[in-house]
Amino acid sequence: MRPLVSKSFERILLATEGTEFDVDAERVAIDLAAKCRLPLLAVMPLVSNAEFEIVAPMLAEKAEAEAVAHLDQLRQVAKARGVELLSAIRSGEEPAREIVDEARERKADLLVLRRRGKRGYLANLLIGAMVHKVIDHAPGDVLIVPRGAQSWSRGVLLATDGSSHSERAAEAAAWVAVRCGLEATVVSVPAHREEDESIAKANVDRALAVFRAAGVRATGRVAAGNPSEAILAVARDAGVDLIVLGRRGIGGVERLLLGGTSEKVAELADCSVMIVRA
Repeated sequence: MRPLVSKSFERILLATEGTEFDVDAERVAIDLAAKCRLPLLAVMPLVSNAEFEIVAPMLAEKAEAEAVAHLDQLRQVAKARGVELLSAIRSGEEPAREIVDEARERKADLLVLRRRGKRGYLANLLIGAMVHKVIDHAPGDVLIVPRGAQSWSRGVLLATDGSSHSERAAEAAAWVAVRCGLEATVVSVPAHREEDESIAKANVDRALAVFRAAGVRATGRVAAGNPSEAILAVARDAGVDLIVLGRRGIGGVERLLLGGTSEKVAELADCSVMIVRA
């Protein structure tokens, strides 16, 4: 039996609005819960306020009825996979706030949600303002699933810069690799041209040690260039279907200017992206 790593997930929360863009996130969340033999928590946020409920009570009732029906359908899908679905509906003016509050109340350590399906001119429209807010305020780690993403079978890529966030990301990636039977690739991208590549190589070696301690086959490399672009290029080259990286460990001041490497990767990746907090 493979040894366990210190990072693990015990309470997975799926956030869904029941749209066509949520289908793949729902499937990935159910599949992960099944592989981990865990119940799946779910929350569906409804946009509402007191004025709306007074002026249009029938519309509010219809929205809640549709939410109940969708969650019931989702519960049957989960049951067929041997997963117990524990769902909740939350009404409020801001869906992101309701999702984050539910995650806090349920003590969720992994929040799964979809990425916005349509791409706009502004960067934050690539994954949607709601998802950005969830990433910023979620109490635990966040798994972002783009439309068309598949459940993990080809491999996991860990992007590391040696920070505490990256160390936790390595443990999370190893945990997923063990449960899903995946091989791993590790990449480190020097933040500045003048940075010694030996530092990046040391970052890779530390992460590889985490995978090997967990019994996971892993290879590593140092890549050059813009961090988000380099990470995505390595992910495509390695053919992985999951990217894992730290929330604030990569990008530094770049996050304040461009949204950060983790968000850029999540916006542009063809596969699921897990953003891990220290």
